[in-house]
Amino acid sequence: MKIKQIAIFMENKPGHLGNICKSLSDAGVNITTLSLADTQQYGILRLIVQDSDKAKSCLEKSGLVVNTTEVLAVEVEDRPGGLLAILEIIGAKEVNIEYMYAFTSHYGKRAIMIFRFNDPDKAIAALKESGIQVLSNEALFQEIQQA
Repeated sequence: MKIKQIAIFMENKPGHLGNICKSLSDAGVNITTLSLADTQQYGILRLIVQDSDKAKSCLEKSGLVVNTTEVLAVEVEDRPGGLLAILEIIGAKEVNIEYMYAFTSHYGKRAIMIFRFNDPDKAIAALKESGIQVLSNEALFQEIQQA
């Protein structure tokens, strides 16, 4: 149920993001979704790709600091209050959200959100107990390929 996410610590300077994208492109790695958070001097680029091992390897060969973390891809009803329903379930179990971002495509008629939780196993149990779908890596990329 957990999805591998690539996190890259990068300098905040012109052309750096383009160089990262070129390295991935040259390696044949497609970026499915991403999040970029920055400060004045540095940023963290978070990526979901189908082949995270290949992405990590090619980026490290480029001299970048790359980490792999586990995140959850969660179905969220695409309606007002859809995200709130997820937040209430997680809050009731006292699981902390470290960060989250929206996915770039839908899963059927539902949106997908990427969450990084302090306790992903507890989050999975709480969400499943409430009937919320947490997507496996295979299910996530199968849906994307069909879209």
